This record gives sequence, C-alpha cells and structure tokens, in this order.
Amino acid sequence: MALLAYRDKHILSAQQLRKLSEHKYSCFSASLLDPLLQPWWNWLVSQTPLWLAPNLITIVGLILNVVTTLILICYSPNGVEAPPRWTCLLCALGLFIYQSLDSIDGKQARRTNTSSPLGELFDHGCDSISTVFVALSACISCQLGHYPNWLFFQCFCAIALFYCAHWQTYVSGTMRFGRIDVTEAQFSIIAIHLVSAALGPEIWLTKIPIVGLSWNYTILVFITFGYTLNIINFLKMFTEGGSGKNGSSVAGTSVLSPSIPLTLVVLPALIIAQKSPHNIFTEHASVYILAFGMVAAKVTNKLVIAHMTKAEMEYLDWSLLGPALLFLNQYFNCIVPEIWLLWFTLIWGTQDLLRYCAQVCLEICQHLRIDLFRIPYTPKGVAPHPATASVSSQSNFGGFGSSADKNGGSAHRKSKSKPH
Repeated sequence: MALLAYRDKHILSAQQLRKLSEHKYSCFSASLLDPLLQPWWNWLVSQTPLWLAPNLITIVGLILNVVTTLILICYSPNGVEAPPRWTCLLCALGLFIYQSLDSIDGKQARRTNTSSPLGELFDHGCDSISTVFVALSACISCQLGHYPNWLFFQCFCAIALFYCAHWQTYVSGTMRFGRIDVTEAQFSIIAIHLVSAALGPEIWLTKIPIVGLSWNYTILVFITFGYTLNIINFLKMFTEGGSGKNGSSVAGTSVLSPSIPLTLVVLPALIIAQKSPHNIFTEHASVYILAFGMVAAKVTNKLVIAHMTKAEMEYLDWSLLGPALLFLNQYFNCIVPEIWLLWFTLIWGTQDLLRYCAQVCLEICQHLRIDLFRIPYTPKGVAPHPATASVSSQSNFGGFGSSADKNGGSAHRKSKSKPH
C-alpha cells in the first residue's frame, strides 16, 4: 500500500519546497558538557577529509550505532539474559563514535561550504531512529528486562521526549535544551555500557547495602529525574504560547495539534502491551520496542518536515497500519498469532520509514539541485565558493538524539554539485 502511495504523487508540495528553502535553523542550549567537548569535536573535524560529505558522516555514525545495538539485542533480546561484556563495550564504542560523528557533520558542512536545510532534516531523521536503539541498548545493558514495566516506561519516554522536542520547535520555532539534556544523556548511557563491560551486566541486579535496592533502580531514579527536567521545559511552551498568530504554531495551527500523532503511537502501544493474553511485550520486548519505535520515527519525521516547511501536520499515516492490526486482533480474541503481527509491524514500519525518508530526500535534492552523499572536492590552491547558507547552530535533540554541530557548525548543508 505504501508502494502505491508514493508511486504517482510527490510527498512535498511546491509550496513546502519553497518554504523549506527559506528555512533558518534556530537553537538555544545551556548544556553542561557541550563546551567541554568542543576541543575534541574541533580537532576531529579538522582531521576529516574535505571531500567527505556531511550527510555521509551522519549515516555512517547511525549505521555503527544500529549495528552495535543489534549485536547486543541478539544476545539479550528481552533484557533478562546477561549479554557478554564485549557486546556492552561495543555499544559504548558505537554510541561514542555516533555522538562524535553527529557532532561534527554540521561543522564539516560549514567547513566545506555545503550548507542546506536538507542537512538539518537528514540529521533529525537519523536521530529519530538512533533514539530508539540507544534507549533500548541502555535498558538491556542494565538488565531492565527483569522489570518489564520500567523497561516500557524508559524506552517510550525517550521516544516521546524526542518527539516533544520537535513539537516544541514546531510551536516556538526554536529548539531549546537545558543544562542536562542530550549530550549528558548520551554520555550517561556510555557510562552504563562501560560499567557493564567492566563488571558484568549482572552488577546492576546486586543490592545496594543498607538501602536494599538493586543498582539498576538507582539508574532509573537518575534517568527519570532527567526526563522530569525535560518535561518541565517542554510544558513551559504552553504558558509562553507559539510564535505564530495568536500564539499558534509556526504553521498557524493549534499548539496541541501534534499531540494526536504521538497519542496514536504511544496509547496503542500501552494498551496492546497490557492487554496481550500472551504477554507479547514481556516475551518479545526488543521486537516490540523496535516495531513501535519505527512508527514513532516516521511520525517524528513528518513533524520535523511540518516545522521546516511551516505546514500543517498530517495526523494519519500508513505506518500506523501495524499497530492498528495488533489492536484489532486483540479485540477479536487474537485470531492471528500476535507475534506474526508484531513482526509485520516491525517490517512494515521499517520499510515505510525508509521509503518515506528516501522519497523526501530525493525531492529536496532535486529541488535544491544537490547530491545527498557527495560534494564537489575543491583542489588545493583553488578558493572554495562562498557558503550559500552558513548558519551557526547546534543539532542536539530531545530524547537520545544527536548533538550535531555544537556551537560551531551549521545544521543546514547545501552542496553545489551538479543537478541529479
């Protein structure tokens, strides 16, 4: 069905493409770690070849992060079995590489004079996928599978907060980050993986003297505290109002309108998990989180596009087909095995997300006359062309997204390559 949906029509209208070309990235951050990491990021980007496209840097980091997490999942699909220590170390390394590469892609864009709105959109899209894998890997590493409700809460909170960060941007026009935000969350998860690698994942199940609680409960307290701070910052949006007319969003729509797609993902996920007669979430936690995570990534990408094109967001989406089938199947007493539909949800949602992102990138590349993963190389002695859109920005996002272009690069990349 999604194949037919994309065959005969464009996803972005001519007006949306025009608005996208005019988009300017705006961000405010008070992160504690960002200033400390700037020297590392600046050195790293200085070692990056000038011919390496910023979007290629982003996608390489994402692939490494996804692959290392999938290896961890293979050894502990439900977060109950203790994975080998080396898989935790691999996840820590994968996340560190991803975080570092995602922090220099914007810097590389400004360095090579290849800035465009496509870079910001591509970065957000990769982060929407990474958020799901990073959250899941952290929960597996600290053995949260022994507490299924907490596992559900932590993963879906991360997914929802990433969406809320872009909801807030859609309303105010500016991304805002507190002192404890994405970078701090990423390095906290790296620390969790390193502890599991050094002492074994079982360490999180041992009891704390006197207190009597296991160590992973301590992790839950700190992570929940971080979530609470982000939620408080998010709720300020409703008291301040939007940047549009009469306090509306950038598209002139209600500030509450983005709540509908998020509800259509999270609420069915909760109901299906709680009402399943076969404990589908407990028995297949990783598949469940990845399946609904891909659906959430799709609606998040649509929200990002709505913000960047100042357009009204569509509420219904083909990616919701899988959750709808799971919900209806439970209503009719599971006439189809739930695990079959869960795998269908994962496969359908993944292909729909990838095809949607590919189509959007293709349309933007054709409109801006640029290439996605290639930039022209300027030989030594030849002065580069002036930047077409150099905007100092920072792309660290809510949830466990990226920290691209921290205070020194540009989240907008435009390549001056030949038209496709």
